[in-house]
Amino acid sequence: MTYDAPSIAYGALSPMLIVLGAAVIGVLLEAVVPRAHRFRAQLGLALVAIVAAFAALVAVASTESDGVSTVAGAVVLDRPAMFLQGTVLLISLVAVSFMAERRLERVVRQPELIGAAAGSGTGGAGDITDADMFTSSGASVPGSDAEYEATRAGGTTTEVFPLVLFAIGGMMLFGACGDLLTMFVALEVMSLPLYLLCGLARRRRLISQEAALKYFLLGAFASAFFLFGAAFAYGATGTLDLAEIDSALSGADDHSLAVIGFALLAVGLLFKVGAVPFHSWIPDVYQGAPTPVTAFMASATKVAAFGGLLRVCYVGFGEIHSDWRPILWAVAIATMLVGAIMAVTQSDIKRMLAYSSITHAGFLLLGVIALDEHGVSATLFYLAVYGFSTLGAFATISVVREPDRPVGPHLSGREATDISQWAGLGKRYPLVGAMFSMFLLAFAGIPLTSGFIAKFAVFSAAAGSGAGVLVVIGVLSSAIAAYFYIRIIIAMFFTDPPDDPPHIVRPSILTTAGIALCTVVTILLGIIPQPLLDLAERAAELR
Repeated sequence: MTYDAPSIAYGALSPMLIVLGAAVIGVLLEAVVPRAHRFRAQLGLALVAIVAAFAALVAVASTESDGVSTVAGAVVLDRPAMFLQGTVLLISLVAVSFMAERRLERVVRQPELIGAAAGSGTGGAGDITDADMFTSSGASVPGSDAEYEATRAGGTTTEVFPLVLFAIGGMMLFGACGDLLTMFVALEVMSLPLYLLCGLARRRRLISQEAALKYFLLGAFASAFFLFGAAFAYGATGTLDLAEIDSALSGADDHSLAVIGFALLAVGLLFKVGAVPFHSWIPDVYQGAPTPVTAFMASATKVAAFGGLLRVCYVGFGEIHSDWRPILWAVAIATMLVGAIMAVTQSDIKRMLAYSSITHAGFLLLGVIALDEHGVSATLFYLAVYGFSTLGAFATISVVREPDRPVGPHLSGREATDISQWAGLGKRYPLVGAMFSMFLLAFAGIPLTSGFIAKFAVFSAAAGSGAGVLVVIGVLSSAIAAYFYIRIIIAMFFTDPPDDPPHIVRPSILTTAGIALCTVVTILLGIIPQPLLDLAERAAELR
């Protein structure tokens, strides 16, 4: 018996190989680069890798415009996959820049570890320095002396950057998988780094670790459901290849095992997109994780997860769509309504945006349910515009800080996330209030924002496929959601500030440029969305 090695198109795989290769190099840098230079080295490597991967992706898209299947069909780089990979890379570039922010936190370091500061007369009780938003010692007990000593010593968790690169590589692969086994591997490569990142917050460490543990446990269960579904799909068709699964189902009389397999696969996928009833992790994780990680998860992870869901529904199980569409109908209705209603009751802005993301997952499911190229293009466009708006919103939240009150080694105030603290913020800081309002209006789907065009696209696709009832429910959910978005705008501009109001901390140029870019994208795609709509339409053919 002979074995023919699969043909590997390394050029087509180069964007993913660049990111994953940089992640491996980043792990090695942790061992060989001195601590004083490690932060700059890791940040530079991550940014260069993402830019290089995007350049390689553009080159692949120009030479392989019709797509390419490689590694014996395990990886399918068709037009939707390349669109999703480009979206993930662009969002990740802004997210990694945000993770490098070092002006929002201030800590006290031991003078003897600073050298010249010890004799300068300013370091008698310790020297003040800027810090990032990640704990200095993730393995230490929260609030322990070991953690305080690591903070005062100026320790940085630079492992954040290779972890993010691994997650980006998994996200790029997840939407380009040709079989269920490769998709499971991509799911784990994408998820495991995120479990760690969620527990590395510098402030509110116990909440951060609780978020990481909850995400890990529920994510492990969801992954088990996905594997069990792959086993049922193999039992029904004798293959794990998505295209072959669909071909086998077209000639089968009994689809019982396949329907069970799809239902189990859907649990794992719907968990990742944050759809009801698999949404319970999102509010706690979004609130507890470091805000840069929350921004990254809420934008890039949703892009990758919906890419995988589209491929499973359209390529693998499109033949039995009459069996699974009612399931997604019920999930979409519950997701839109539960997310909107629960968001109304929230007093914490991060939790409110978490439930908002659940509602948007319901809107995105309308594009999946449409089951045609219009649905795919609408979903791709929605993912792109929603990713930038969400990233900008969370980045803006991070610069609003409580008054400085020293706690342990920390001198800067925590993030002010209670809605009551944002009262009068727009009057005191008009630019910040205006930018955050723009993101909220985009979430609400107000005309002349990218969110309006995105919602119109998915609603049109769903209505064209006979899902008019879902469109009506979507409009109702949008009306409910508009209430809590407008409530924050009213609080910022038409309410008097509290007695001890928060202040705005000016971030570094990287974060400032990221927020500005997200704002421009949100406005620009609301006024002239046609170029991106055309690109999404050309990229809507799944193989």
